[in-house]
Amino acid sequence: MTYNLPGRHSLFWKLACLLVAFCLLMIWLSWSWGRYMEEQNQYLSDEARSTLNRYASEAEQAWQQGRQAGVDGWLKKMQLQESGWVGVIDGDLQSLSSQPLTDEEVQHLTFLRRVDWPIHRKGLPWLRLPFPGDPYAGSLVIELPQRFMPGRYKVFWRVITNGVIPGLFTLLLCVGLYRLLVVPLNHLREQANAWRADQLNVRLSSSTTNRADELGELGRAFDHMSERLQSTVALQQQLLRDLSHELRTPLSRLRVASESEQSLTQLRERIGREVDGMQRLVEDTLQLAWLDTERTRLPDEAIQVQALWEMLAENACYESGWPAHQLQCTVDASCWVRGHLNTLAQALENMLRNAIRHSPSSGIVRLAGQREGDYWHLWLEDQGSGVAEADLERIFLPFTRLDGSRPGDGGFGLGLSIARNAVQRQGGNLWAQNTKHGLRINMRLLADKTPV
Repeated sequence: MTYNLPGRHSLFWKLACLLVAFCLLMIWLSWSWGRYMEEQNQYLSDEARSTLNRYASEAEQAWQQGRQAGVDGWLKKMQLQESGWVGVIDGDLQSLSSQPLTDEEVQHLTFLRRVDWPIHRKGLPWLRLPFPGDPYAGSLVIELPQRFMPGRYKVFWRVITNGVIPGLFTLLLCVGLYRLLVVPLNHLREQANAWRADQLNVRLSSSTTNRADELGELGRAFDHMSERLQSTVALQQQLLRDLSHELRTPLSRLRVASESEQSLTQLRERIGREVDGMQRLVEDTLQLAWLDTERTRLPDEAIQVQALWEMLAENACYESGWPAHQLQCTVDASCWVRGHLNTLAQALENMLRNAIRHSPSSGIVRLAGQREGDYWHLWLEDQGSGVAEADLERIFLPFTRLDGSRPGDGGFGLGLSIARNAVQRQGGNLWAQNTKHGLRINMRLLADKTPV
């Protein structure tokens, strides 16, 4: 089993970059902040070093000016300032004051530390500071004052380092994940809740639909689905209103007929005509609703247009009483298209009936076409009066009848709507245009490349 890497705009890469950046940031933080805290907790502060170096300078000055007496006076003054042990020694670890070193003090002198060394919290260390002017002349030895011990707030800084700072950066990571994932999901949830409240006109913000990742695709799919639901519901409501309106007229005629004093034979004929009309109206309306809502692709096959026309023309001649020579086809036998036979036949039949209905009794209805690349461009022309240019698109709307623009009787204004939906479901297109002889209905269908 093989797995393909996600695309460069995938949400996977955004999450990966965010988590990698977070890990690198935490590594850098632990290294840099750790070094800083190490200096703060194990090394003397600048203030402490400055004070101790000043003590060393004072001890050197006391030695240069008064030798032992000067050192003794300076040590007495230091006893008033510092509570720890303070001494001045030469390079051989001998006291430069009049007070000799005890054995315990001599033992301490073997473990002296410098001021720039790390300080550990194991008692107060003894520090050695050479004279600033002549380091070989002597050194100051002092027990580090308690106030200079580093790491006084070690526990506090450990809590800050190991708890507060990682918590803040984790919070920033959560904010980033929230903006990246939860915010668009909340928008999708709001739209779903709007659908539940029958607010089908609600759309997602551009910040969600313009994203190039999976959530952006999901947002665009939500918007498309919302548009489809809104258009479907609007169509169903419009069809229901139009259907109820169209049914009122035959029902009114039936009521008048039932209350009249016609003979039983005439009454039966009237009822039969009205029932047939209402049945045809309901069937056409249901078929139009199905064509508009059903989006699965129909199975297609190779269809010879000439043979299909011959079958439809024969039926049309029988229904309308027109002679066969008035229904002409100039498309030759090489015209094969891909489509669903029954659906395409019904679309062409509706177009043919419409052309016959709006043409004079002596008119000619002609089917012609030509090959255009991978498509066949077919057109059906009648010899009616045509329609206004502004109404060329309206005639494909359900229940549209342009009274007064073209003579005709019968029909509910559904034929061309059903035809366009049927052709579009097969990957084609249907449109109308006026010619000098009448109205032309154009149809564009995918050509079959291997006719049998």
